[in-house]
Amino acid sequence: MTSYIPSLTLPGQVFAQPALAILLPVALGTAVGFSVRPTDTQRTYLALKQPPYRPPPQVFGPMWTILYGLMGYSAYRAWTTGINSFNPNTIELTKQGATLYTIQLGLNLIWMPLFFQLKRPIEATADIVLLTSVTGYLTYIWGQVDEVAAWAMAPYLVWLGFATYLSAGVGYLNNWDIAHKERDVPPTAKGGGTEYVNEAPDKKSL
Repeated sequence: MTSYIPSLTLPGQVFAQPALAILLPVALGTAVGFSVRPTDTQRTYLALKQPPYRPPPQVFGPMWTILYGLMGYSAYRAWTTGINSFNPNTIELTKQGATLYTIQLGLNLIWMPLFFQLKRPIEATADIVLLTSVTGYLTYIWGQVDEVAAWAMAPYLVWLGFATYLSAGVGYLNNWDIAHKERDVPPTAKGGGTEYVNEAPDKKSL
C-alpha cells in the first residue's frame, strides 16, 4: 500500500485548478511525443511485426490527448472533492491517490522514450505493466473518494490494458529486438492503406 509521499507528489495547486490539472498531462504527453520525433516513431512502428488488432499510428495522438485530458479531470475531481472532506480517511485517500497519480504519470511519460528512442521493448513492457497496475490501484483509491473521478479513469485503464497487449505482442513477435528497424513513410501515406511487415502483399490493413 502506497502512502502519501510529498516528495513524489505534484503540488496541490496542480490538482486544485481544473485547467492546470487537465492541461498538464496533455502538455507533458505532447512534449514527450514530439521529443522522440513523430516521423521516426511512425517509421519504427510500421517496420515492426504487429499482433492482431493493432491500430494505425494516426490513432495514438488523438487517443492519448483525450485520455490525458480525462486523467487530468479525474485528478481535479478527486482532489477537490476529497481534500475538502470532513472525513480524515477520505483526505488521506485523496493524498495517497495524488502520490499514485504522480507516479503513474511518470511511468506513462517514460514508456515512449524507452520503446521508440532507446528501443528497449523488455523495459518498456515492464514499465507499462507496472503503470497499468498502479493506475488500477489509483482508480480503486479515488473511487472511494469520488465515483466520477474513478469513471473518468476507466477509459485510460482500459486503453492501458490494450497498450500492454500491444507492447508485449510487438516485443514477442520481434524477438524482443527492435533496434535498427525502420520503414520509409511517404509524406502522403495513410495508415489505412499501409501494409505491415507481417502481412501478405495483397492483404489490406485492418
